[in-house]
Amino acid sequence: MGCLFSRRGKQRLQQPEGAGQEAAAAGQEKVPQYSWDQRAKIDPKDYTFSGLKDETVGRLPGKVAGQQFVIQDCENCHIYIFDHSATITIDDCVNCQIFLGPTKGSVFFRDCKDCKCVVACQQFRTRDCRKLEVFLCCATQPIIESSSGMKFGCFQYYYPELALQFKDAGLSIFNNTWSNIHDFTPVSEENNWGLLPEDAVVQDYVPLPSSEELQAVRISMDAAKSIIPVTHGRRQKSSDESCLAVFFAGDYTTANARKLIDEMIVKGFQLVQTKEVLMKAEDANRVFQQRASEFIPLLEKGPVVALEFNGDGAVEGCQSIINDVFSGTKV
Repeated sequence: MGCLFSRRGKQRLQQPEGAGQEAAAAGQEKVPQYSWDQRAKIDPKDYTFSGLKDETVGRLPGKVAGQQFVIQDCENCHIYIFDHSATITIDDCVNCQIFLGPTKGSVFFRDCKDCKCVVACQQFRTRDCRKLEVFLCCATQPIIESSSGMKFGCFQYYYPELALQFKDAGLSIFNNTWSNIHDFTPVSEENNWGLLPEDAVVQDYVPLPSSEELQAVRISMDAAKSIIPVTHGRRQKSSDESCLAVFFAGDYTTANARKLIDEMIVKGFQLVQTKEVLMKAEDANRVFQQRASEFIPLLEKGPVVALEFNGDGAVEGCQSIINDVFSGTKV
């Protein structure tokens, strides 16, 4: 460490007028400023719904902004979280209708019964629940534990901010394992879960919000407009013929994939499942076989989007659409 002024013998340095004050100011230790000191203080009450009965409550886009959220001890309530969250826990809720926007981590229902929900998340879990009906988008295998009377359908929802919220939560709209349920505590000769009817309509389960504030969100429950492609899942296929289409990474991958889905559905084919995944050379050899060497260089650009369609004539129908609509596009 050094000092600002020094002295040799009895000699004194002459200081210009005001220099002493400047030196004193310079000698004062500055308090460091950290980014977390500048953040707005978080009040847990802003991210909690607790002890409500017969109410309609929610959060508008931008009001949760990736924080964790808690819902507990609510009865006969309509609850809407129109934003992305870190994690959400729902405890001891009865006869509630719940919409949860994209959740980066887990959504965990505990000790809930007779609830109807629309949920998008990385992980979905239930424990000690009864009679939940869930329109689900889940990136990993959903897990139920000590639960019964569970019914699942494919997430189908739209409002303008939802696509960006999926991105902020780190979720792909093409990775949805909603029907691949793992029952952690199965009971012999009993089935604790099943699938909702394929023609189930979200609005019949979780209606549009009735409060004036939440009505500002421009919602559509039309399956054709859903941010998440509505898939057939593990329901029984209508045909023995299926077709796999793969889109390589590019500026319009998502738009092109959605276009093919729309065209195939119009022709009467079922979208069984979708996947966005990084492919390796060994994956390409398995999928593309003799044409693998042609496509392996394209895999370096990013993840591919894979679509499985089912129906009589699916292969020919898909090839026809690709030739007519996607000429010049690597599919």
